[in-house]
Amino acid sequence: MFIRQKKNTSGSISVQIVKKIGRCNKVLKTIGCSNNDEELKKLQKQAEHDIHRLFGPTLFDPLSTPIVSDLTNDDLRVVGPDLIFGSVYDKIGFSIIKEPLLKELAISRITHPGSKLRLSEYLRDTGKMDLSVYSIYRFLDKLNTKFKSNVEEISFNYTKQILEGDVGVVFYDMTTIYFESSQPDELRMPGFSKDGKHSNPQIFLGLLVGNNGYPIGYDIFEGKTFEGHTLIPMLKQFEFRFSLKRPIVVADSGLLNKDNIFDLVKKGYKFIIGARIKNESLAITNKINQHKKQNGMNIEINKLDGNRLIINYSDNRAKSDAINRERGLKRLEKSINVGKLTKENINNKGYNKYLQLEGETKISIDYKKYEEDSKWDGLKGYVTNTDMPCKEVISTYTNLWNIEKAFRISKTDLQIRPIYHRLRDRIEAHICVSFMSYLLYKELDRVLKKNKSKITINKAIEQINRMQEIAIKKKGVPKTIIRLKNNPIQQEILDIIIKEF
Repeated sequence: MFIRQKKNTSGSISVQIVKKIGRCNKVLKTIGCSNNDEELKKLQKQAEHDIHRLFGPTLFDPLSTPIVSDLTNDDLRVVGPDLIFGSVYDKIGFSIIKEPLLKELAISRITHPGSKLRLSEYLRDTGKMDLSVYSIYRFLDKLNTKFKSNVEEISFNYTKQILEGDVGVVFYDMTTIYFESSQPDELRMPGFSKDGKHSNPQIFLGLLVGNNGYPIGYDIFEGKTFEGHTLIPMLKQFEFRFSLKRPIVVADSGLLNKDNIFDLVKKGYKFIIGARIKNESLAITNKINQHKKQNGMNIEINKLDGNRLIINYSDNRAKSDAINRERGLKRLEKSINVGKLTKENINNKGYNKYLQLEGETKISIDYKKYEEDSKWDGLKGYVTNTDMPCKEVISTYTNLWNIEKAFRISKTDLQIRPIYHRLRDRIEAHICVSFMSYLLYKELDRVLKKNKSKITINKAIEQINRMQEIAIKKKGVPKTIIRLKNNPIQQEILDIIIKEF
């Protein structure tokens, strides 16, 4: 059984699955016909897939002698990551970088995340490459100096294609990445850690994404950098490199203080940021509280600095806020009862704002302040200098959760943290590979949803890692590779990949 491309009288070429019977060739299936090279490649790939799926593998040698008893676990190899994520990798355009190890690094960060030593063992066990961990480290050094800019350019161009050229809105956030090391240096420094690892050296990772969380770019900053000083340099960098026209910037209020907002406006940027409505002037807070709360209500207030303050009220948010306040109060009461709280705990962090000092040492709860806080339940504020309608401002800002999801994916599913490298070039190369992997991950997730598949991305990865092939070796017979038949979930994933790529 084999695949052939047969030229038709019309000038087109048919891709067929053919079986030789005696001296005749019998066409088992015609996959399709085309005179377009790209389309023919897709048809060829479809035929390679269907020859196994439709006509099934066999565990017999050419002489029809059963050899199952001769097989060992070493003859089984995982093929799913290459088959699925390899196709995604090629489609994005990363294959233009002619480095097989880069492909293995990016794919394995999704399917077999872990240390570079584990990667070395995985490549050897699957028969792909026999590389020492030191060879991988040397490649990382080359990756950072030689390929990083190519990776960023390919990623941006693909994201732009998926977003159909619409990069008019960008979402920005930062997170900390800590290191399993006690020795800081000029890059890795202790600082405020969002991971709670305040004693570990860390770096800041700034991530810029478009709609639906598609990555635009990233940058790395020293561990003690102030978050608010990172956005504008990063925007300018990507505007220059990729000819971005002043996009609307969406960010959390914690990233932008008044000086940063002033700089954004001065440089011609439009923005949408979360507002800290309790910190607004008395005149504004009074205006907010004069309105009767109704589900879905929007209030718009023009501020003295020329920006618009938009307030939204939600019944569901109000219930959630009330539950969280009550939960915080009960924790405080419990801590007071067991004598855990001291004067040092009286601050404005979280629900500690309800604590007060009675006399010299007694800590108590200001219940009046707790009750007064209820008037803010359900209210959420946004500050913008755009002319977008209120609902559009709110829905645009709501997409900021995609960047939080991106960080969650990179830190958990891709295991970007903790980082065990200590050399700057290798740290940056590790982040670069993780950035590539995130785009592969997002693209598989996108095509699953586009095809209305009920398979979650994590379930897909689990099944991809179970797609295997057998390498049959027998004396006097060339080695035969047979792909095992897919289960229904694996087959659905593969069908979607073939259809899309």
